[in-house]
Formats: sequence, C-alpha cells, structure tokens
Amino acid sequence: MYNIGDKIVYPMHGAGVIKNIQEMDIFEKTQMYYKVTIAAEGMEILIPVDKAEEVGLREIPTHQDLEAMLQVLSQPEDKMTSNWSKRYQDNMDQMKSGDIIDVAKVTRNLMLLDRRKGLSSGDKKMLMTAKNFLISEMMLIDGKEKEEACKIIETTVAM
Repeated sequence: MYNIGDKIVYPMHGAGVIKNIQEMDIFEKTQMYYKVTIAAEGMEILIPVDKAEEVGLREIPTHQDLEAMLQVLSQPEDKMTSNWSKRYQDNMDQMKSGDIIDVAKVTRNLMLLDRRKGLSSGDKKMLMTAKNFLISEMMLIDGKEKEEACKIIETTVAM
C-alpha cells in the first residue's frame, strides 16, 4: 500500500503524487481510493486502492532509470511497420506497459517519424501522451520544470 506523498507512476498517464487516500462511494460501491495528481498534466485521478497492482501502479524510477531512458532517446529509431493501425497497436502495447524504456522508444520513434514525414492525428496524440509521460517522470525524479523536461527530450532525440 502506498502512502500520502508517495511518488508513483500510473501507466498511460505518467508520474504523480498521492495527495490523499479516502473512502468514497462511487456507483453504489464504497471503497478506498488513491487521489493522485499527475505531474505533467496537473490532472487529478482516482485509483481504487485494491486495484493498484492490477492497473500497474508502481513507484517512480530511479536516477539510473532516467539516465537509461535518455540513452534510449538518443539512439536511432526502431524499424516500424508502415501500416498505421499495426504501428499504433504496437505503440499502444508499449505504452500500456508503463515502463519508462518502452515509453521512451515510442517517443523517440514517433518524434523521428514526425521529423521525416509528419504524423497522422492518431500518432500525434500517441506522441503527446508518451512525451507527457516522460516529462512527468523527469519532473518528479529530477525536479525539472515541464518546459525544461520537454526541451531535454526534444534535444536528446537523435537526428
């Protein structure tokens, strides 16, 4: 169980801080919820305490994990399928893992594809989600401001 003030990662949303743990009655079911503020978005979400492991809630990565993420961003892109729907599904699977390295690969690959030929609207949304995920982790691990974290990502991605 996590405590108020713990820094956590919620897959598909990014890193945040548990602001409160409270009992709530939602859809006629009373249960305990983590109230989490996501760093990059400022958005608040509720996560049922008894579903935390199931949804992939985890502690934020270490500084070493952050360094590994930056290393991945600096590498050349992976070979991706040209089939948009298959590429989208592959990227979505990596995003759902909530793993900082997987999300860094999605971010890098889509940023480089965008620089080469532009992205579809679905790919643009996926890129924005992936970047915000990484930004939120950098904000909580290194205390970076959102704009500074975004700039680091932009400049680290290989040309």
